[in-house]
Amino acid sequence: MFFSFECTDRGCPKNDLLSGLTVALALVPEAVAFAFVAHVEPLVGLYAAFLVGLIAAVVGGRPGMISGATGALAVVMVALVNSHGVEYLFATVVLMGLIQIAVGLLKLGKFIRMVPHPVMLGFVNGLAIVIFLAQLKSFQVPDAAGIDRWMQGPELYTMLALVLLTMAIIHLLPKLTRALPASLAAILVVTALVIGLGLESRTVGDMASIAGGLPEFHLPAVPLSWETLGVIFPYAVVLAAIGLIESLLTLSLIDEITETRGQGNRECIGQGTANLVTGFFGGMGGCAMIGQSMININSGGRGRLSGISAALFLLIFILFAADLIEMIPLAALTGVMFMVVIGTFEWSSFRIMRKIPRADAFVIVLVSGVTVATDLAIAVVVGVIVSALVFAWEHAKHITVRSYEGRLGGKVYELHGPLFFASVNNFQELFDPKNDPDDVVVEFQHSRVMDHSAIEAIDTLAERYLNAGKRLHLRHLSDECRRLLRQAGDLVEVNVIEDPKYRVAVDQLG
Repeated sequence: MFFSFECTDRGCPKNDLLSGLTVALALVPEAVAFAFVAHVEPLVGLYAAFLVGLIAAVVGGRPGMISGATGALAVVMVALVNSHGVEYLFATVVLMGLIQIAVGLLKLGKFIRMVPHPVMLGFVNGLAIVIFLAQLKSFQVPDAAGIDRWMQGPELYTMLALVLLTMAIIHLLPKLTRALPASLAAILVVTALVIGLGLESRTVGDMASIAGGLPEFHLPAVPLSWETLGVIFPYAVVLAAIGLIESLLTLSLIDEITETRGQGNRECIGQGTANLVTGFFGGMGGCAMIGQSMININSGGRGRLSGISAALFLLIFILFAADLIEMIPLAALTGVMFMVVIGTFEWSSFRIMRKIPRADAFVIVLVSGVTVATDLAIAVVVGVIVSALVFAWEHAKHITVRSYEGRLGGKVYELHGPLFFASVNNFQELFDPKNDPDDVVVEFQHSRVMDHSAIEAIDTLAERYLNAGKRLHLRHLSDECRRLLRQAGDLVEVNVIEDPKYRVAVDQLG
């Protein structure tokens, strides 16, 4: 059977169903809002939330993770929609899915392991801030001219009271019972309170109608030409990258919270399949959603059933329960998201700032700021690059040398540390060809030749000794180093007599 109806470490059907219902309620306003951001109809966002959420939950590699239409993708889509129309968006989503499937089949999802922990902290904190800022729009209402203004007076006080009540229920209810997800209970209580007391409060229906039918198969109405490919390919690559980065980072975060292990490459295939299908059914595409995923995990959703039920509940809302869902106050959903922000933000990062290296602290702040100012993909790339540069700079200082006289005469330089692009300048300064004896040995037992820059540095060093009329020997190169020298082929031109094949002398004897 696909599902077990007994509670296990992988999930409990009751918890999965109830948390799926909670997530579905929170998905509605966000899907509509992201559709508006991308300048498409609300149903385009809702269909994406349903299809991406359903297929990714079934095919993906992370049970319990929620996928759907996201703001990170919507901000990229708006330029394409404004320039070429929504049909080009559907074609782009199809191509985006194919790219993501290819990434999974090539097993490139493992490269998410290259994201350092400070980047992860910055990503989580930045995303929490983005979610918080997005909720502030709930405190705005349109004036007579249709321009949004901030709430004032009783309208603001009512909104704040309902938001605080929602947060209080979510915080306190788990201390009394866990029979019902706290977020779902809060939404039901606040909705009943608003309706029962006749309070003036904006609802989901004030944003847009969510009523609709089943998504229908639709081939994107775009010319099949190289010109079309030239238009959609750059957008598809960017969207695929953003979607996978956000999905894989969310996967890693949930892995850490639940102390389980998701499958990155399978998740790439799942996300790609979801977007491929969504593009053919009039959806705007999507990826993993950290906010809804956190709601799901905090509500007890651990298995695939939670993601599947969230998508199916959303479809039920669209088909049969639009009128009821449109009655939910935005204040209740805003309160739920504020609790997600509190649970997502890594408050411990403030405590550890003075205990970790300054470079790591800088990366945390940098990634958080770039996430808020631009988008997740750029922030992660910037964080990884800065972390890599810091790593290279620190390890460039670690190459040292100990020199002594060899047993058969001559001079031995015993290297310690990696030889790569950042350390080659220090490497060159360690030697003195003019004053060294006629035979010089470079001992690599405690060092490694890492890249082409290192090969060029060896080449340059050998030429310096050759020009001084002296001979250079390389000893105890590791297998990896020798393979690197072999792969370099004619790129290595060290004019040393002993080794005509590589033109680098390699002494294996001690």
